[in-house]
Amino acid sequence: MDWEATSAFTPVGLALRGQPAHRIVRTLGDAAYMLLKEWPSDDGEEYVTAVKACVDAISGQIAPDQFWDAFLRAADEAGIAALTVVQRRS
Repeated sequence: MDWEATSAFTPVGLALRGQPAHRIVRTLGDAAYMLLKEWPSDDGEEYVTAVKACVDAISGQIAPDQFWDAFLRAADEAGIAALTVVQRRS
């Protein structure tokens, strides 16, 4: 299980409605936490698909980038703004 997989996707900043802080999701573990603890609703079709894809990616059954596509679709479904985080290289 790889909770900290990061190499397959670019970190994303999420702006949740009604919450003052933004969240940055860098790993599968971050994404799982967001989906299970901070997601605004748990009844959307894309949400359910993203949760399943997250479990599959953590257990190595699918590539993390396949999960990432599902995660971004779930964010769109929930009205969560998702912004790519650009990291400067030193």
